[in-house]
Amino acid sequence: MKNTLQLFTLAAALLGFLNASAFCGFYVAKADASLFNNKSEVILVRNGTRNVITMSSDFKGDLSEFAMVVPVPTVLGEKDIRVIERRIFDVLNDYSAPRLVNYYDHNPCGYDRRLYDIEEYKIIILSAKESDGLQLWLEANGYKVPEAARQVLEPYVRSNMKFFLVKVNLEKVKNRHSEYLRPIQIRFDHAKFMLPLRLGMANSNGSQDMIVYALTTEGRVECTNYRTVKMPTDRNIPLYVEPKFGDFYKSLFEKTYKQEGRNAVFLEYAWNVSPYTTVKCDPCVGPPPVNYDFVEAGADWITQSNNFNQTIFFTRLHVRYSRDKFPSDLQFQVTPNNENFQCRYVLTYPASGDDFSCDAGQEYLADLYNRRRKEVDELAALTGWSPANGSAYIREYNKYLNPKTRENLRNEGIPATIQKDLPRKWFVSIALLMVLSFIFIISKRPIPVGK
Repeated sequence: MKNTLQLFTLAAALLGFLNASAFCGFYVAKADASLFNNKSEVILVRNGTRNVITMSSDFKGDLSEFAMVVPVPTVLGEKDIRVIERRIFDVLNDYSAPRLVNYYDHNPCGYDRRLYDIEEYKIIILSAKESDGLQLWLEANGYKVPEAARQVLEPYVRSNMKFFLVKVNLEKVKNRHSEYLRPIQIRFDHAKFMLPLRLGMANSNGSQDMIVYALTTEGRVECTNYRTVKMPTDRNIPLYVEPKFGDFYKSLFEKTYKQEGRNAVFLEYAWNVSPYTTVKCDPCVGPPPVNYDFVEAGADWITQSNNFNQTIFFTRLHVRYSRDKFPSDLQFQVTPNNENFQCRYVLTYPASGDDFSCDAGQEYLADLYNRRRKEVDELAALTGWSPANGSAYIREYNKYLNPKTRENLRNEGIPATIQKDLPRKWFVSIALLMVLSFIFIISKRPIPVGK
């Protein structure tokens, strides 16, 4: 069997020694080496039946015993596999990531002041016959196949899927003098538009996250066999979220993921990023991809003519998948939907200065108090974080309230300050009133005279 294998030394692209990447295939390891695949990134390009898939993901383990098996619907030739630089993932991620946008209030009293400061890989192509005996081949060559992988290999073989095996060329990695491996890109023509999740679950320690960056000639990419759900967006949140925005979004995603039954695919960004468009985000969190980036990712139709009206639609999808909630591979379709979408969370800074004595200033402070209460409530609804942590933030500008405005707020049922011992005071007062009332009643009762 080994004589019929094709062995290619190719320039491949993965994330790094500790963050080396693979696609949604599975990892096999010699002896007892433990490998885990908990996060992956995929660039998915679709043009008619043409598919270009670029793979990068995380694993932990010894690279000398690393091998990755990826199922594809057709046998790949050497010309169908190439290695690209990791930077393309950074470009697409930075441009499409969830973002914060800042707005600033104007001081109505007029006192606004603000200071502005294929070389490191060995690729083994397995023929259709060898695909049938993939498990036997792996075991015969000293690889330990995860037990979970055995359960899902058979459906791929029945579906006439092919496999290629990716190994690290340690000598070439050493010569590169870099701690990073680069992503692998494959190209093929097929009617299927899908990503094979099931094999990737073989190494998962629980659930896995996958970010899909999809580029098409028409419109938004959506999943057909699982629901595609928009992430909550355009929400106003407190200013103190800014330094912990990463934690905020993780909590938001976790809560939304659970609310949607743990079996949905989430839309995080969708936009027409064609060269002829001027606005591709609002706000932008990184420099926009340029023609070179699109070609590197596989969207080479952008250079196939001198027509600058070529369309590139960019979709970012986020899926957290597990064996019990995602029993099937992801199936996709290209839709005509060109609606723009981005995960966007709004911070509104208060007016600067310390003079809010005018009537408009006092009205502004009352509105600010109410706005901040809503921001804290919104944060709790999005993430599950306790609203009690925002009490100081809500009352921060109450020190500028004059007595009349403060009294008006109280009369409206909005306390300018929060008295934590108020319930206890009421209880003591009521109890004292009851005691006094009892004494008064007893004192008024006539004293019976003995017969």
